[in-house]
Amino acid sequence: MQDLKVTVVQTELFWEDRDRNIARFDDIIDRIEDTHLVIFPEMFTTGFSMEVHQLAQTMNGSSVQWLREKSRKRRINITGSIIIEEKGEYYNRLIWAKPDGDICTYDKKHLFRISGEEKVFSAGDSKVTIEINGWKLRPFICYDLRFPLWARNLGNEYDVAIFIANWPEKRSAHWKLLLQARAVENQSYVVGVNRVGTDGRGFYYSGDSSIIDPRGEILFRKSHEECIHTEVLSRALLEEYRASFPFWMDADTIEDIQK
Repeated sequence: MQDLKVTVVQTELFWEDRDRNIARFDDIIDRIEDTHLVIFPEMFTTGFSMEVHQLAQTMNGSSVQWLREKSRKRRINITGSIIIEEKGEYYNRLIWAKPDGDICTYDKKHLFRISGEEKVFSAGDSKVTIEINGWKLRPFICYDLRFPLWARNLGNEYDVAIFIANWPEKRSAHWKLLLQARAVENQSYVVGVNRVGTDGRGFYYSGDSSIIDPRGEILFRKSHEECIHTEVLSRALLEEYRASFPFWMDADTIEDIQK
């Protein structure tokens, strides 16, 4: 089974300006030469805004269509979250575009009540696992990182956990610590993609986008500046580590915890 090439895109975002953000990411994708997957931050078309009536689109909107067309044209997987309206509800929805034109989605499960996200958005209740060349990848969004049961990898259900975020610099120590913890406890690669710069509410983001291997070792991390970075994830390392240290075989289930 081949290795997996993953590209993280850490940028500033134009506040509530969908067209300018898509134009920027369109140019970025055209400059990426060799990868299987490109990952954008949370709400990459708008920044972390609550102005859903102004900014939301449907699944037939221009943002999803752009992701689908760009993925198909470049023959790569592309993912990031946007604001979606569906049947009168609003979702912080991760869109995963595949080269064959298929679209997978994940709605953010844990809504950040400190900013009132739960008053505006509806929470998702389902996980999703996407396969690329035999690799199983599971995406999460920002605040999900704080809840290990939601990310639990029982029986090696996934090989890579992806966390996209708008995670402010004031809590960056938590972001970095929890990304490593999720990698170690789940014996999987973890990829965290955050934004940089200051948003329209005055919050500063230091980025700290990271790629961490199943042993908890940091393969890549960048802070306080924009970057586009591609990392090769080793299948051999993952399989050898899980075989040498099969901690997952002794993991507690939810039923065990509830006894």
